[in-house]
Amino acid sequence: MLAKVLSGATIGLESVPIEVEVDIASSGLPSFTIVGLPDKAVEESRERVRAAIKNTGADFPTRRITVNLAPADLPKEGPAYDLPIALGILVASGQIKADLGDSLVLGELSLDGSLRHVNGILPMALLVRKKSNLRQIFLPAADAKEAAVVGGIKIFPVGSLRMLASHLLGLEMIKPQPQTDFQSLISDYQAEFNMAEVKGQEHAKRALEVAAAGGHNVFMKGVPGAGKTMLARALPGILPDLTEEEALEVTKIYSITGNLPTGASIVTQRPFRAPHHTTSRIGLIGGGSRPMPGEISLAHRGILFLDEFPEFPRHVLEALRQPIEDGIVQISRAAGVASYPAQFILIAAANPCPCGYLGDEKRQCRCSPGQIIRYQKRLSGPILDRIDLHLEIPAVKVEKLTGETSVAEDSKSIRRRVQKARDKQNRRFQGKKIMNNAEMQIKEIKEFCPLSADCLNLLRQAVSQMNLSARGYYRVIKVARTIADLTGEEKINVTHIAEALQYRPRLQEF
Repeated sequence: MLAKVLSGATIGLESVPIEVEVDIASSGLPSFTIVGLPDKAVEESRERVRAAIKNTGADFPTRRITVNLAPADLPKEGPAYDLPIALGILVASGQIKADLGDSLVLGELSLDGSLRHVNGILPMALLVRKKSNLRQIFLPAADAKEAAVVGGIKIFPVGSLRMLASHLLGLEMIKPQPQTDFQSLISDYQAEFNMAEVKGQEHAKRALEVAAAGGHNVFMKGVPGAGKTMLARALPGILPDLTEEEALEVTKIYSITGNLPTGASIVTQRPFRAPHHTTSRIGLIGGGSRPMPGEISLAHRGILFLDEFPEFPRHVLEALRQPIEDGIVQISRAAGVASYPAQFILIAAANPCPCGYLGDEKRQCRCSPGQIIRYQKRLSGPILDRIDLHLEIPAVKVEKLTGETSVAEDSKSIRRRVQKARDKQNRRFQGKKIMNNAEMQIKEIKEFCPLSADCLNLLRQAVSQMNLSARGYYRVIKVARTIADLTGEEKINVTHIAEALQYRPRLQEF
């Protein structure tokens, strides 16, 4: 007898339907074969399924069993096919009679028949909503909350194979998981540092406010102890709230990589990733024999903080060039091609020289000119040109550290301005595939950033005197658009352009 159960596979961030076909032959020697390009985890499901069916109290057929995972040319990975295979065997052997044509089934089986957590639940739930012939999904109870953010489908949390069999036989029905409202999950982000705790560095705080409002990249250079790391770790506290669309994008990445916290429904806070400078190219960009997202995709819609920027291997930093420009990374391997989003705010921090004290007023630099040149050459011009805001972070004066008279502005008040500016951008780009000013291409810049004659004259002088590239020219305009949004002005004026130019690097500067 033949039975068919629908499951799914994840390719990149999207899921595709997989048809699990189970045939139990009436003749031939007893065997259990799985075909359709299964990996080791899928092949091992034979033993898990066999033990789970027996320990559930059902009969495991001692016949020739063939399981086909269609389409056969698509590699199948992971243990999520355990439950559909077991269910297909029970249906094909006549122990369960059920119409599963409108259902998607997935889950890893324990030997006692209980279900374990699997990765990639959210893309699977979105697949059910996308397909007109699907209405419901059966999945492990531990993953029901993750799927509950997807509306318009029935979600059945399954604790064990016995529970699912009882439901399909009409003996004991499983209660559907209620849908979770996204707004009920939003909570205030508690950053590691508050901007009010950062002494001095008003110029850097202003630049980070601009970066948060427009999604711009930042490069901070300064002596050790000036507060570069503290500023970077205070930045999440002033970022705007994730929209529901952004939250779903981020959650899909965390779901397929297994980084979503157990029992969590969705990622509600913007990610903050800070990989060590010994991180490999695959760890940062993504890849492997089975293409998986790297740190730049885990930082999608959030912050990627690269401390000790020049200490990263040159080939690792050069691999950032295309993702920074396009906001997406495409990984090609023999096993297949996967594309992952990588729209992040890059915060890079560096010392001015190997010892760190070049240009310091109180400490003398001990590096030779050759050492300084070699250190600074670790960062190529194309990488630095892709960074919008370049900041000099001086050492904090003792008066700032010990003074208690002036109270710095806290993160909440800065965040209100940032949120207001980002809301303005959301309205501006409604119907387009961009979320903030930093994502604008030349077409959008011409449409949303008209410049007066005075602004154009100032930019002409800057191109000549500061040797701006074409990319740098347009990045100045995008930063000026963000500054105008922060001040609530519709048009970019000369003061906005002038401030944006202050954040560009000077000639022959690191």
